[in-house]
Amino acid sequence: MHKKVQLWFLLSLFGFIGLVGRAQDPASGKPVEMADRLRANGKIYVVVAVLLTIFAGLIAYVIRLDRKIGRLEKGGK
Repeated sequence: MHKKVQLWFLLSLFGFIGLVGRAQDPASGKPVEMADRLRANGKIYVVVAVLLTIFAGLIAYVIRLDRKIGRLEKGGK
């Protein structure tokens, strides 16, 4: 039963990745106006900085959580 769930999860994950790849299809010929406008105004750097800050915060949180769990496992509490 566990292998079936794992298989369905992987298949749906790969299917989702395929859909995301098609959503960014450049063959439609339409440029992404929002990204061009943000790049022209210099605001794209603000967007990238915010995303990097959020990502760094998530990584720091996971590392801190891993250390706490490791201490709990060693202490046996």
